[in-house]
Amino acid sequence: MRLFLLIFVLGALTQLFLPWWCIVPLSLVAAFLLERHGGRAFLASFLGIGLGWLLLAAWWSVQNDGLLAHRVAQLLPLGGNPWALVLLTAVLGGLVGGLASLAGTWLRQAIAPIPAQPVERTEQQTTAA
Repeated sequence: MRLFLLIFVLGALTQLFLPWWCIVPLSLVAAFLLERHGGRAFLASFLGIGLGWLLLAAWWSVQNDGLLAHRVAQLLPLGGNPWALVLLTAVLGGLVGGLASLAGTWLRQAIAPIPAQPVERTEQQTTAA
């Protein structure tokens, strides 16, 4: 939850001033510092960046009555639907952020691996040995 909120807030703020790809180092570093498990990091970043991009793209589309989104959606196989373009934008942004977070957790695991839990032997295993 911490990682999701951090990525959502920082991702939305940095998108106002920096290029789109600034979400990659942001997600990578945040996941490297805060999360140990790749699946949770991917999901938190996918939802954080995806929701941020969804809200910003929807806001910009509403501000210009969907004119630009409609024209871009006509260029893609979306049938000219501006809301399909907004949704596609959110999914693509979420995938980029999620993969960056996954890379951050894998980098952390490569540098400092999670210690393996000792396996306890059951009574059957002890008598069979």
